[in-house]
Amino acid sequence: MAEHPTPTPEDLRSRTRTLLEEPRPTPLDFLRARFDAGLAWVHFPEGLGGLGAPRALQAVVDAELAAAGAPDNDPRRIGIGLGMAAPTILRYGTAEQKERFLRPLWTGEEVWCQLFSEPGAGSDLAGLRTRAVRDGDDWVVDGQKVWTSSAHNARWAILIARTDPDVPKHQGITYFVCDMTDPGVEVRPLRQITGEAEFNEVFLTGVRIPDAHRLGAVGDGWRVAQATLMNERVAIGGLALPREGGMIAPVAKTWRERPELRTAELHDRLLGLWVEAEVTRLGAERVRQQMAAGAPGPEGSGLKLAFARLNQRVSGFEVELLGEDGLRYGDWTMVRPEKVDFYGRDAGYRYLRAKGNSIEGGTSEILRNIIAERVLGLPSEPRTDKDVAWKDLPR
Repeated sequence: MAEHPTPTPEDLRSRTRTLLEEPRPTPLDFLRARFDAGLAWVHFPEGLGGLGAPRALQAVVDAELAAAGAPDNDPRRIGIGLGMAAPTILRYGTAEQKERFLRPLWTGEEVWCQLFSEPGAGSDLAGLRTRAVRDGDDWVVDGQKVWTSSAHNARWAILIARTDPDVPKHQGITYFVCDMTDPGVEVRPLRQITGEAEFNEVFLTGVRIPDAHRLGAVGDGWRVAQATLMNERVAIGGLALPREGGMIAPVAKTWRERPELRTAELHDRLLGLWVEAEVTRLGAERVRQQMAAGAPGPEGSGLKLAFARLNQRVSGFEVELLGEDGLRYGDWTMVRPEKVDFYGRDAGYRYLRAKGNSIEGGTSEILRNIIAERVLGLPSEPRTDKDVAWKDLPR
């Protein structure tokens, strides 16, 4: 079969305009057509939402669609699917898995969540206890997961479970796709300091997962999970933002509109935070350029670490700047939101919710270790359990 030439920017503009010219009854119809036209992820293969084009050319498509006011897929609602599940399925999934999962994932018809962390295996994820035991063509899964964003809305989950307790902890893990509607899956809300239950704990009791829903080889789940985690950290910290975008935006707006709040000391601190926000934004742009040339590396951990630190410092500054107004929290109610909304809420919400940034997607302490070892080349911490069978580890 002859290879198609790599699309040029003008090719993509032409394809996008053709898509826009054809009427679609609903936003979902438009999104499906966009996927089928290869304009969802232009760097994905043809037939899977892409055209095999350089990743950087996605900006050409996005600009045309934004200018036309075309509907999007509400990426913050389906961020786990887009940023974590999709690249993992593309890299390790079978042809049948890619065909089944990628289109409804991208259009938002099916929401995804991540069943990784456990009560005793968060920072030490490889110590997880959830077991998957082979039973014919199925795996029977029992265990508990925690801090699961969007589990209450999700149809599918990416799941890692222990399939061999007789080998060292990193070697006995296998990666699965779990149907969240199956019997034995129970989702319970975890109420946060914001008053909401954005996170959940998930109990798995005798859940049957077909072997056809395994990603990667049996026992190779840790390697597959690393691909997910690398993409997750870029997805959290690497959003494309305009200058003065993100958490610094409402602070700068308040500073300009309320001169009575200004002091010389606050002025100096705001300037420092503005510069830090700009450095982080440009760092995210550099990581996206690296991704255009290949898979994300450990640099994404540095980006996510900077994002968490910046959000917490900026949100704390905003509360201090607003004085009494910053202490008000408008709606401390128990809801289970579909997505996190940092920018459509008040300063109190931003301050409280930003506390989670240094935990989700890898704790800041673990990310510092990754940067030290894999980016700076510093000696690794002593690990006495690397060659010990998981079943023999102290509990």
